[in-house]
Amino acid sequence: MFSCQDSTKEKQLEAREKELTAKENVFAQKEAEFQALLQMRDSLYVKRKDSVIVPTWPAGVLGKWNSKVICIESTCSDYVIGDQRTDVWEFVNDSLQTSVNVYSNNNLVRTYAGKMENNEIRLNFKTDSTTSKFVDMKIILNEISPEKIRGKRTISVNNNCSAVFSVELQRPSK
Repeated sequence: MFSCQDSTKEKQLEAREKELTAKENVFAQKEAEFQALLQMRDSLYVKRKDSVIVPTWPAGVLGKWNSKVICIESTCSDYVIGDQRTDVWEFVNDSLQTSVNVYSNNNLVRTYAGKMENNEIRLNFKTDSTTSKFVDMKIILNEISPEKIRGKRTISVNNNCSAVFSVELQRPSK
């Protein structure tokens, strides 16, 4: 009789141990998941040294401007001194770079890649190798105020002639 009770108690004890082990395993899995989530959260807060800083235009430059571009020097037959062009320029930021979209009659004409350094805005555009005419445009805007931006655009065509333009951007009246 005594040995039967021991066997029953042993079986109960083993069953409780198995149940406890199963609960410990479930708890260990949840603890591991929790630690992984903590690490993920902490990695989002850590500022990495190798992270890329995406440039942005200053708030005073960002947005649309009315442009007036006048040819002031030219050795190219395509550009005549005094030629004038008016477009809308829009300074935009995206996830990779700062750029300027140029619109004529609400159609996108060109996108300049750009950056701001030493209180100057530098823009550039090059045609790709599939075009018959290689055009390289460089713009330096070095007079920057809240309502007006001024500078020069230099265009080189097929590396054998160039033209210089005065550029004036003005905020549209509201």
